[in-house]
Amino acid sequence: MGIFERFSSKDVDQFAKSLAVEISKRYPPSLDQAKEKRISQNRISRVLEEAFNKAAHFKSEKHLGVYRKARLGNTFRWELTDLGYSKPFVEMATEGLIVYITRKQKAEEAAAVGEKR
Repeated sequence: MGIFERFSSKDVDQFAKSLAVEISKRYPPSLDQAKEKRISQNRISRVLEEAFNKAAHFKSEKHLGVYRKARLGNTFRWELTDLGYSKPFVEMATEGLIVYITRKQKAEEAAAVGEKR
């Protein structure tokens, strides 16, 4: 692994796009836009939570710093927008992703401190 590979964001962009596509398979943009046919909030929450868990695992595996977390969120946001999701859904999902990966980090640090004692 070269020094420049460490700072490359290609893997982050690719993961963010695949995460958005995965969400679109389980909760298509057409359902988000449909007024007459609404899906349950529980199902949307489950779909997003599973995606966020994958993102948390990716973050810990790739050791994402602040820049790469921001890049992940930004690429994820634009991919959801390009797929045709509504602005409120895109904002909610992106905010959830960022909050989830930063909170998971704090929970992991707290667990690590507890193990050292």
